[in-house]
Amino acid sequence: MKLKGKNILITGGSLGIGKETAKYLTDKGANVLITGRSEERLIKAKEYTNAKYLVFDIADINNIPINATKCLNLLDNRVDVLINNAGTGRRGTVEDLNIEDFLHVYNVNVFGLSILTKEIIPIFKKQNQGTIINIGSTASLRGYKGGSVYASSKFAVRALTQCWQAELRPYNIRVCQVNPSEVPTAFANKDRLERSEVDNKLTTKEIAHAITSAIEMDNRGFINELNVWATNPFN
Repeated sequence: MKLKGKNILITGGSLGIGKETAKYLTDKGANVLITGRSEERLIKAKEYTNAKYLVFDIADINNIPINATKCLNLLDNRVDVLINNAGTGRRGTVEDLNIEDFLHVYNVNVFGLSILTKEIIPIFKKQNQGTIINIGSTASLRGYKGGSVYASSKFAVRALTQCWQAELRPYNIRVCQVNPSEVPTAFANKDRLERSEVDNKLTTKEIAHAITSAIEMDNRGFINELNVWATNPFN
């Protein structure tokens, strides 16, 4: 897909991977709309990315249809790519589990992602084309100590991705999951402050590059899943 002039919607676009991906895509001539909870952070992201923005809390499940309509209005009712990037996490052992943590994480990572995608699918079908990029995690490949809530949510996203691939390919809709390993960002920080880059860890730029590359593949093909690892994070 040639990106110039394409309309792209990115959730969780005010920080981290979403913000950097928006920058990559606008630099290639795409029309990008980013969403997030904080207008202050979105304004700063707009200055960095030159993207449009909409204050939109993906965890507010009941208002997703209304907010999806607002997104479509800002994109002239055409969406070429949906990047489901918004995410959150909680850590804890099996003995720490509680329903509040599950709902906090699943409302964003699973339920919000799914309902927004449901709202965009009719546009893709009408256009007879579209691309969905679900941002997963290498935590969707293997569980880990303390990952009951977060890893299970990303396993769910991986299952959704595979189901949608089976359902949507006949409509020329591509669905890809990108799984970053650890990237120092504001993710899971209560104060939502960006973390500093670490020399041997991935940065948001590598993930933005991977996402952009998956989108740019000609529409006759698609990458079903893309795992991105740091080469040597062990030192």
